[in-house]
Amino acid sequence: MPRFAALDCGTNSLRLLISDFHLDGDVLEGTELARLNEIVRLGQGVDATGRISDEALRRVKLTLARYIDLMLQENVQAVRMVATSASRDAENRDDFFNLTADMLGEHWPGVKAEVISGAEEAALSFRGAVEDLSPEDGPFCVVDLGGGSTEVIVGDYHGDIAGAYSANMGCVRITERLLLSDPPTEEEIAAAREFIAEQMADVRAAVPLAKTHTLVGCAGTFTTLSAVAQGLETYDPQAIHMSRLRFEALRSLCGTLLATPKGRRAADPVIHPGRADVIGGGALVVEAILDTMSAEAGLSSIVISEKDLLDGIVAGLVDEHLH
Repeated sequence: MPRFAALDCGTNSLRLLISDFHLDGDVLEGTELARLNEIVRLGQGVDATGRISDEALRRVKLTLARYIDLMLQENVQAVRMVATSASRDAENRDDFFNLTADMLGEHWPGVKAEVISGAEEAALSFRGAVEDLSPEDGPFCVVDLGGGSTEVIVGDYHGDIAGAYSANMGCVRITERLLLSDPPTEEEIAAAREFIAEQMADVRAAVPLAKTHTLVGCAGTFTTLSAVAQGLETYDPQAIHMSRLRFEALRSLCGTLLATPKGRRAADPVIHPGRADVIGGGALVVEAILDTMSAEAGLSSIVISEKDLLDGIVAGLVDEHLH
């Protein structure tokens, strides 16, 4: 049976998922062969300059080359690569897309990074994030907190979306724009909270948050917070996936991380060095999400999912090639 690969280049990370599919009787079963995450910081400086830097493009090229080697080794037949917030915003985005077209197209003709809308990003993230949850636990609110944007989606297990919104707030964008000190000052934190509150007002207007029965957080800020909250000595996706965190404890952790200099954050073995300087910005978004979902839906805990946009992309490839 075929093997599929999904690539996602966001503002902060370039990620890869390779999955193999086979029939178990009449049921199509998927097996994860590789899930990799490299901090390439494509969006570094884009909010200020409007351009992707040459250094960021170099980091993408090196990481993508390693990923392609692995995909060839695993005999991947079909690939889809998506690009999100940073590549939508940059005036020289064609440099990035031409790079991916040259590198991927050499082995999978016609394949290159595709800009996807916030709406499609939300739908794909939702599909992946709820995959291992029970349908009875819905409706779900999935929050995919990225480097440049945060997608908030409410829907049921079968993908009937009641509302979705892509907010221009993410851990990199907030850090580079508003959290300039290390650790950030009270004034910087207040300004960041004000900015995030404006974004959350748009989320509340667009998405029926009150319908939510289960809140689900996905992507690097949430999974890292779960690892820290659990006191893990190494980053363990199995321990993180489907973990449940109480709002009260998570708020306390977010406050601690905000007040901690980035050098001390980076010393924690479960915080990737490339995430240590921006997780404070992510923590502020998390705080706002918790406060909003407590007020709108009466919730007091969140489920953390290691599955997200990548899993939604692979599911789409399965639909296209096997159904």
